[in-house]
Amino acid sequence: MKTADGLCHLESGLSPFPGPRPQRAADNAGARARPKRAAAAHDAAAAALPDPGQGAAAAADGEAFSRNRRAQAGQASFTIDGMRGAACAWLIERRLGQVPGVRRVAVDVGAARAWVRWDPASCGIRALLRVLRGLGYRAWPYDERRHGARLEHARRGLGRRLFVAGLSLVQLMMYALPAWLAGDDAGGAAALVHWISLLLALPVVSYAALPFYQGAWRDLRRGLPGADVPVVLGIAAVFGGSCASLLGGRGEVHFAALAAFIFVLLGSRWLALDARRRTVDALDAFRDGLPACALRLRGDPAARDTDTVAASILKAGDLVLVQPGQAVPADGVVVEGETEIDLALLSGESRTQRKSTGDKLPGGAVNVAQAIVVRLSSSACDSTLAMLVSLAESAGQGKPVVAHWADRAGVWFVPALLLFDAAVFCTWQLVDPARAWQAAIAVLVVSCPCALSLATPAAIAAATGRLLRGGVLAVAPHTLETFERATHIVFDKTGTLTLGRPVLQQTLPVGPLGAAHCLRIAAALEADNAHPLGVALRAASGAPGPVARHLNYEVGQGIEGSIDGVMYRVGSAAFVAGLAGGVARSAAPPGTSSVWLGSGGAWLARFDLQDVLRNDAAAVVQRFRKGGKTIVLLSGDDGRATQAVASRLGIASAFGGRLPGEKLAFVQKLQQEGAVVAMVGDGVNDAAVMRGADVSFAMGRGAELTQLHADGILLGDGLAPLADAADTARRALATIRQNLAWCAIYNLVAIPAAAAGVLSPWMAGIGMAASSALVLLNSLRLRKG
Repeated sequence: MKTADGLCHLESGLSPFPGPRPQRAADNAGARARPKRAAAAHDAAAAALPDPGQGAAAAADGEAFSRNRRAQAGQASFTIDGMRGAACAWLIERRLGQVPGVRRVAVDVGAARAWVRWDPASCGIRALLRVLRGLGYRAWPYDERRHGARLEHARRGLGRRLFVAGLSLVQLMMYALPAWLAGDDAGGAAALVHWISLLLALPVVSYAALPFYQGAWRDLRRGLPGADVPVVLGIAAVFGGSCASLLGGRGEVHFAALAAFIFVLLGSRWLALDARRRTVDALDAFRDGLPACALRLRGDPAARDTDTVAASILKAGDLVLVQPGQAVPADGVVVEGETEIDLALLSGESRTQRKSTGDKLPGGAVNVAQAIVVRLSSSACDSTLAMLVSLAESAGQGKPVVAHWADRAGVWFVPALLLFDAAVFCTWQLVDPARAWQAAIAVLVVSCPCALSLATPAAIAAATGRLLRGGVLAVAPHTLETFERATHIVFDKTGTLTLGRPVLQQTLPVGPLGAAHCLRIAAALEADNAHPLGVALRAASGAPGPVARHLNYEVGQGIEGSIDGVMYRVGSAAFVAGLAGGVARSAAPPGTSSVWLGSGGAWLARFDLQDVLRNDAAAVVQRFRKGGKTIVLLSGDDGRATQAVASRLGIASAFGGRLPGEKLAFVQKLQQEGAVVAMVGDGVNDAAVMRGADVSFAMGRGAELTQLHADGILLGDGLAPLADAADTARRALATIRQNLAWCAIYNLVAIPAAAAGVLSPWMAGIGMAASSALVLLNSLRLRKG
């Protein structure tokens, strides 16, 4: 988006709501969020919007966002403050979905965002904002920088409350522990300790716990009790009961337990907020890779006459000067100069790459050596880096199946809990009225659904962040879940298992000249040829050779030219035979491409070239095989080349010569047989099968069309991150199951124990807070290897 100062910021240009697609037999992950490029970026005025909550906030936000071309087209992204759990997400999706004209709503609690798609003829942005604010949520059009600033502000505010709760807890324990150890011997000192404990607990109850009161009040106003309601009821009951016991001179006080309960809950919430902030920081690191300004050339590049302009106004065809230390403002081609480029931000590679005239550069690449002139092929907001940021932002626009299950359970858990608690109170009133209040408090506190609310979002956020740091961009919400269930891993060959470019394997002299001399002649003839085979010959020659003249290029055959008055031909055997006479005297090894060199009446050499395997291809295939996956090689190349690669990697199932439609049919047949298919490819011809597979991954340097149809993108130039992603997916799903199992076991044991009077309120408070902390800490383990 272009702001008032002319700088270019980025917003997700991808729609979370794809068009209809064929139903797949093995796809039970729900609707899949397929990214698509948007026509425009976010409006400039969003960063300058007034803070929501002011009197004119809704009108100001609506006016600013209504000028957004994406909003005019009927889709927008909102930041929503005040969401606390699955009940909030359910309510927002339900109420927005009831607005006339709204077609689709997706809410991500972890990211505090909502994506809405509507019919512009039926409703507008103001109506959506009014609904959100009417529900008691603070909502405004999403702006990545404001969103990050608000997360940091909220984290610091929560940190201050956590500090107050922790400090009071330490002081409370210093007084409460000696009195507890002394027991009946404490005498009159116990009453003094209890009064001091009350004073120490007041800052915790009145200040540190304020976020819970605000959340509960919003929930009650909406008519849908969320996770904060039982928390507040528990705090009020424990504090009120302790005060009553203190004033009455009999009964137990639980001020220290209450402080511990609030402290652990705040700690869990702070850790969750910090995880969200780290995710935003990771996206900001991508986003900040594009410069705000650029040096645009006015005329002749040799004159170096430049203007400093905002990167956002650059367009395809502009010439820009990229000096050492500067980032390339958008995708382009080097038209002058030679330098080293750092692609660490885009691919994670630490080694620089040499680039010269004619080489393509992605937006966000950093020039580290000499100044170069680049002709742009896109605008900054349509560059490779901008697309990666958009894909990363779209990753939160849905949930896996297991998360939907937890959300549905969370929506009804709190109302059921409150009814059960009322029943427990009434029962104890009949059995032993003196214990009714204590039992009701214990049930209320021990069963607060904070752990259930954290079980899936925390694990998914931690796993997605780890994938991003490891070089895998998970785009669709079901990526982790489906990849973990995959039974078949189907690889494309060229550009996926192989590097996608031929490399000279050997030079076989068949005439009077040596191998090195023949290679220099061939490289001279191929000096200006962009064909991959010609590029490979030039790269293998290395040192400058002779100059070829009178070049004549025959499409699909080869090149003829003279060197020092002698005519030579390099190319296919049939083409060279027209000059050298006779026929080629040897056959090329299986799986290789051969280029011949000859002169008048003489065959000189055969060059055997082969698309080499990626260094990590064999290790990755072996890791998947050990994991019980079935490996399939599915390629459009000829059968001999495909079988040669398969034999070198130990792949039993290899199929070559498959057209795009045949690839898709092959995958669909596997799915009909019950397989869950993960597809890995890089070419345009893989786009159809990418969309048809249960889960798909595109090579980061592959075709853009393939990336737009993939569920994940490998940012680097290797396959190792794919195997690491499989391990992360397995650990993430295991962690989610562990969290949900723990929540179920904990509630099945703790709630009946509290209802039976076995657990006192202070024990219930510690148990509930510890349960939430355990779930969150278990999820955060996914950040580490």
